[in-house]
Amino acid sequence: MGRRKKNTGRITVGGNLRRPGITGTQTIVLTQPRRFGIDIADMTAAIHAFENVDYSRRFKLYDLYSDILMDTHLSSVIDKRVEAVLALDIEFQRDGKPDERINEQLQSPWFRRCIEDILAARWWGFSLMQFYREGPWINYDLIPRKHADPVRRLILRHQTDITGTPWDEYPDLLFVGDKDDMGLLAKAAPWVIYKRNDMADWAQFAEVFGMPIQEYTYETDDDEARQRAIEDATGVGSLGVFIHGKDTELNLKEAGNKSGSADLYDKLCERCNSEISKLVLGNTLTTEASKTGTQALGTVHKKVEDKKLKSDCRFLLNVLNYDMTDIFQVMGIDTSGGKFCFPEQKETDTKTEMTVLSTLKRDFNLPIDDDFLYEKFGIEKPKNYKQLKAEAAQKTQTPASPVPPEGKKEKPEEKPDKEDEAPTGRRKRNFMAWLKSFFDHAPHKDGAALNW
Repeated sequence: MGRRKKNTGRITVGGNLRRPGITGTQTIVLTQPRRFGIDIADMTAAIHAFENVDYSRRFKLYDLYSDILMDTHLSSVIDKRVEAVLALDIEFQRDGKPDERINEQLQSPWFRRCIEDILAARWWGFSLMQFYREGPWINYDLIPRKHADPVRRLILRHQTDITGTPWDEYPDLLFVGDKDDMGLLAKAAPWVIYKRNDMADWAQFAEVFGMPIQEYTYETDDDEARQRAIEDATGVGSLGVFIHGKDTELNLKEAGNKSGSADLYDKLCERCNSEISKLVLGNTLTTEASKTGTQALGTVHKKVEDKKLKSDCRFLLNVLNYDMTDIFQVMGIDTSGGKFCFPEQKETDTKTEMTVLSTLKRDFNLPIDDDFLYEKFGIEKPKNYKQLKAEAAQKTQTPASPVPPEGKKEKPEEKPDKEDEAPTGRRKRNFMAWLKSFFDHAPHKDGAALNW
């Protein structure tokens, strides 16, 4: 058998009506996803269809995922985890130096979307993308997951099909994830469904017991009075209405503890949110306040979240450095001998940076470019910079010698007044002069002789 010919065409997507710009037969015919009104029974049926060994039917589960992603708490914690990766700088280095040609592609909008879809494989189970060139730039399309069969590697024209086009015919497809993985959204689904039902019951409870009820009575046999009561009731507002004859009564059985019942709904909603936070972020204190939360406990939870970030970064780098190399080669970009990486982040405040630069200049006499300092600290460079620089250099080369003021003479060295403050040799000479003057008064020959 000969080798299968590669398909160089684009996988087109549309509905029953042809979309503008699409020529020929559409590869995929989309179907509106089913939203709302989904309960636990629908979730279990979708999981059973996904796990069918012979013919895995996945569109029900992916419709469920599209529905639960409308939950504000689930979408916010997922966005928080994704934004943590997007906030980091990523670059391609060859021989330890950045490759500007490839890094220019990494700074374009398509690569940001690509990072989001690569990470989405952890929520959905997989992502399938088709890459192509648009002039000098790379771009791609995300293949709808309901129309991809990762087990048999097929592109399905309709989401209910069991046969399709083998995607190995397309050399520009990138598959990320695992063919049997349901993703983290399968674990989040029951908590979103429970919370949605809880909020619906809570809203009904507030409507019944939080608003007064209008009561209209009429004579039992008077139809005209009854019609007037109905017209009055419908014109007042959205309050609850009870219209009855005088021979009937209305008795409302209120809850024994309405505040306790409201707390029950609130606690169930809070528990569902905390379980979703632990699933996606690995903690709860970085998203919600706790009565028992302390700074030390919050620090521990933050460390757990940082581990999730490192795991996502490693997952992304594995895809870029191993799975996506063939795609770059097809797109005409050579990545051999290099790698994608997150450069080390150096976070220091301005005061610390100034201290370090001053130490390098003063203690090590390390030359520092002035333009670097202007840009680093956001200082505007003066227009007469060269003139000021030349004047400063001239002052440094010819230092002024100290000259005493005119009309004043330098004071001579003061002599110590006290004998103890004089030097040792000087004190010795003074003593010998005194001793000599003492013996100068002794008698000579003509003086009296002493007989010893």
